[in-house]
Amino acid sequence: MQGASLRHQPPAPGRKPVPRGASRMVAKEPMSVRLPKANFGFLKALFWPVLLVALGYGTYEGAQRLMPYADRPITNINVQGDLTYISQQAVQQRIAPYVAASFFTVDLAGMRTELEQMPWIAHAEVRRVWPDQVVIRLEEQLPVARWGDEALLNNQGQAFTPRELANYEHLPQLFGPQRAQQQVMQQYQVLSQMLRPMGFSIVRLELRERGSWFLTTGAGSAGPGIELLLGRDHLVEKMRRFIAIYEKTLKEQITNIARIDLRYANGLAVGWREPVAPTIAQPAVAKN
Repeated sequence: MQGASLRHQPPAPGRKPVPRGASRMVAKEPMSVRLPKANFGFLKALFWPVLLVALGYGTYEGAQRLMPYADRPITNINVQGDLTYISQQAVQQRIAPYVAASFFTVDLAGMRTELEQMPWIAHAEVRRVWPDQVVIRLEEQLPVARWGDEALLNNQGQAFTPRELANYEHLPQLFGPQRAQQQVMQQYQVLSQMLRPMGFSIVRLELRERGSWFLTTGAGSAGPGIELLLGRDHLVEKMRRFIAIYEKTLKEQITNIARIDLRYANGLAVGWREPVAPTIAQPAVAKN
């Protein structure tokens, strides 16, 4: 038997030789994929702070260059508000030391404090108006009553002391501890509303140190003034009791009543006026 022989035949032209043994073809990645990418995140994070700093610096430099042209001296003071007790001239004199400043350097808070220290000014509002004006709006005190002998009370129960009190003697006079100004004013307003429909007005209301209240009405359409002793508490309830009894019993005798004591739990006591003795006319004596 003729032995078989194997001969290695060269590959046909145009065909690649087949690699011997087990092999795997691996595709190569493009060069652009294998190279590391540039990281621009740091530059982006740095861009905005640098931009803000540049803008801030530019704004500051611009403001410094424009300041001499924008910061003008104050040349106009505009005082607004219904002024009855104070004059614009007095206001102008009070704020004169502040007017020498420029538009941006004028002390608005100091000016407001200075104005509100004036006795008749309850509230002051101060603001700038471009380019060289300061507008002042004033609210005056509203005197409602006298507080003792040396001060007045506004409608909020706050005491203030003007220079002259002689022109306010027609106001009711309230007395009490200094800490009780608002309390006395509130009681005055409540009791006045209750007595006004009856023709009474309050000329004096006093809260004493021990807490007792004393009220004096003025002479008017209801008759001469009378004194009401109200005690320490339940003032509204006692005033209602007085009004009810007054309409039923006391109204016809009010000209003869000097005081009414309301400090009782369920009633009152009346103090009568002293009868006025008739004057006796002296006979005329003829002289020779």
